[in-house]
Amino acid sequence: MSSPQAKSKGKPLLLVVISFLAVLPWHTLASGGGGKPLVTAVTKDGATKLYTIAVKDGHPLALDLSGELVWSTCDASHSTVLPYERECVEANRYTPPSCWMQYGGAGGDYRYGNKCTAHPYNGVTGRCAPGDLTRTALAADATNGSNPLYPVTFPAVASCAPGSLLASLPAGAVGVAGLGRSDLALHAQVAATQNVAKKFALCLPSVAVFGGGPFVLIFPYSRPDIMQKLSYTALRRSPELAGGNGGGYYITAKSIEVNHHQVPLPNHGAPLVVQLSSMVPYTELRPDVYGPFVKAWDEILQWPKKVAPPVAPFELCYESRTIGSNRLGYAVPDININLEDGAAWYIFGGNSLVQVDDATACFAFVEMRPEKVGYGPAVVIGGHQMEHNLVVFDEEKQQLGFSGLLFGLQTTCSNFNFTVAA
Repeated sequence: MSSPQAKSKGKPLLLVVISFLAVLPWHTLASGGGGKPLVTAVTKDGATKLYTIAVKDGHPLALDLSGELVWSTCDASHSTVLPYERECVEANRYTPPSCWMQYGGAGGDYRYGNKCTAHPYNGVTGRCAPGDLTRTALAADATNGSNPLYPVTFPAVASCAPGSLLASLPAGAVGVAGLGRSDLALHAQVAATQNVAKKFALCLPSVAVFGGGPFVLIFPYSRPDIMQKLSYTALRRSPELAGGNGGGYYITAKSIEVNHHQVPLPNHGAPLVVQLSSMVPYTELRPDVYGPFVKAWDEILQWPKKVAPPVAPFELCYESRTIGSNRLGYAVPDININLEDGAAWYIFGGNSLVQVDDATACFAFVEMRPEKVGYGPAVVIGGHQMEHNLVVFDEEKQQLGFSGLLFGLQTTCSNFNFTVAA
C-alpha cells in the first residue's frame, strides 16, 4: 500500500505527462489510427441535389470538392486555436475573393487577439463569414474496402460558422466537409490521424472512402476490386481559376465528342480546363462551349419527342417513352471528353440524361452563369455526371482515377456492402 508521500511524489509526473499531451500536435492524438482507410455513407439531398456525410456527431456535412476547411455551427463552449499555431496559418493560406472583399484582405486579422479566425465558405451561395478555428472530433468506420470494420473517432481542426452560412445547403446539414487541396481538408486530416494515404474516393451518390483502396462492390457473380479498373489523368493546380476556392481539382481536355464526332469549339487547339465539383448538380459549360455542344447533341438526337417548354434549368427535354434504353441507361449518343494525356471521360445515357418526372428526361447539362465565366474553367463536371462512377482523387500521385459508368460492369455505387464485417 503506497504512502501519502508516494502518492504526492507521483503527482508532478502525472502533471508533466498531461502537459506534454496538451502540446502534442493535433494529428498525434488519433483514436484508432491503425492504418485503415475510413468509409462513410453518402446521402443525396432530393431538393438541392447535393451530397452529405454524417461525420459530425451524427449530423450531416455537405461535400465540397473545392472546400479547404471542415466547418459547422458550434455551441458556445467550443475550444479555440491560437493565432500563431500552424493550423491557423493553414486555415488562412487562401481566402476566397468574396471573403477578401467582405473582410478587407487575404487572411483578415487572424493573427491578432487570443484566438484564430477562419473564413468558412459556402460554395453554393459564394458567401463566407468569419468564425473561430476550433478542435473537434469526427467519426467514420475503418474499412477493408469491402465492408465497414469498426467505428473510428478522430480529432480534427474545423471552423465554426454562423447559422446564416448554411443557406442553400441540404436540409439538416450543419456545415461543410471540405475536400479541397488543403492540409485542413477532411481527407488530409484523415491521412494525418490514421496513417493512410492522402487520397479519397467518391462513389456518388452512396459512398466515400478516405485513405486508399481496395474498393469492392457487390456484383452478380463476383466481387472484383474496382480500383483495378480505373483510367487515370493528371491533376492540375489552377488556383487562379477557382472562382471562390483555391483548392479545387482540375484536369485538362483536348476536345469533346458527341457520338464520336468532334464538337467545333473555340479553343483553337489550346487545352480546355475542366473542374470537378460536388457543389454543382449538373455539368456546367462556358457559353462558348455550351452552344456548339448542345447544337451537336440536338442535331444527332433526332428521334425522341421533345417536351416544350423544357423543364428548367435544362434546354432539351424529351418524352421518356420515346427513348430506348440499354444497360448504360437511355440509348442515346455517347459523349467523350478527350483528356490531354490520352484518357477519356465517357458519358453514357445514365449520366447524360436525368429523369425529372415520370414522363420526362432532360439533357443534364447547363450553361454556365455569367458571373462564373471569368473564372476560367470551360467545363465544370457536376455531381450527376460523377454518379455511379468511382472517382479517386490522389494527391500523393497528383492524379485522378475514374472507372466510367459502373452500369457497364453490372453494378452501381449503391452496391457497397455496409454490413459490418464479422
